[in-house]
Amino acid sequence: MTSLSMTDDECWAAVRRRDKGFDGRFVTGVLTTGIYCRPSCAARHPLRENVRFFADGEGARATGLRPCKRCLPDDVARDEGAVIAAIQAIKASEEPLALADLARRTGYSATHFQRVFTRHTGLSPAAYARALREERARAALSEGARVTDAIYDAGFSGSSRFYENMEGRMGMTASAWVNGGRGVTIHWAVVPTSLGDMLVAATGKGVCRLSFDEGRAALEDRFPAADLVEGGADFEALLKQVVDAVEAPVNGFDHIPIDVKGTAFQEAVWRELRKIPAGETRSYADIAAAIGKPGAVRAAGSANGANNVAVLIPCHRVVRSDGSLGGYAYGLPIKDELLRREKAPGQRRFDEF
Repeated sequence: MTSLSMTDDECWAAVRRRDKGFDGRFVTGVLTTGIYCRPSCAARHPLRENVRFFADGEGARATGLRPCKRCLPDDVARDEGAVIAAIQAIKASEEPLALADLARRTGYSATHFQRVFTRHTGLSPAAYARALREERARAALSEGARVTDAIYDAGFSGSSRFYENMEGRMGMTASAWVNGGRGVTIHWAVVPTSLGDMLVAATGKGVCRLSFDEGRAALEDRFPAADLVEGGADFEALLKQVVDAVEAPVNGFDHIPIDVKGTAFQEAVWRELRKIPAGETRSYADIAAAIGKPGAVRAAGSANGANNVAVLIPCHRVVRSDGSLGGYAYGLPIKDELLRREKAPGQRRFDEF
């Protein structure tokens, strides 16, 4: 039997919020009615003293409780299985799959399946398929494939549809992207900081990469045909601002321009990260709820991990629901130190990019 990984107080808070992001993580047993529910159940809240929390329906049923007929808590696993099956079908198909076809494969109505898929991934099935095609095209182009081959192999019906999808979503024009960044100048440098060697790279729009323990090779992987220029007079001024932001993050860094593009969902997550005040943290569930996708906790975590500009987009301010640090691409010591520095007085809220 699965053990509950959250405290009762955390569970009760999620129930009070009717937080869909916690559906599937535990169930709420109501001893007076003999039923158990999802955290998001729309039924009237029971009294706290009449509630007990279980890791799953199996644990609740073992005590004699039965599933709520209103919120159908045992269907959470079925929903997740349906989404996984749909993702596998989308990946395996050479042609875009209609929503009705995906729903029929999973046994749901089209309308209900659209809601279930979006709640679990943060994207509609159509948007997920488009993002997958874009990712395949990026990978093929980065590996040196011919533009036309990459476009059709990725599942686009033609070059016009490819450019329509890619334009304005990568921090450079679509034509520059399909040529591996050709025609784009990126200034870069690796500088020592108190947190270790830091890579900073910027286009004419702003910082496009900030990371630790990386060098030129990391940029070549992302922009194999870009004009990579080490240093530069104008870049030095920007570089100083970035170093200052890392060494003293409580002074703020909303004035530093950044050049990042992702899916609509990723950009929504990154904007929300920029809103977290220095000295504070949020959970993945908090971020998902804040962007209006409370069920897309995993997708929010993936978007957080896809952040290319550390510190300036403060993904280090996202922690687990239990308050533990969780993961960090550049190691927990750096994350811990950044959070420690930001607890100093004088924090301010950052603007959206």
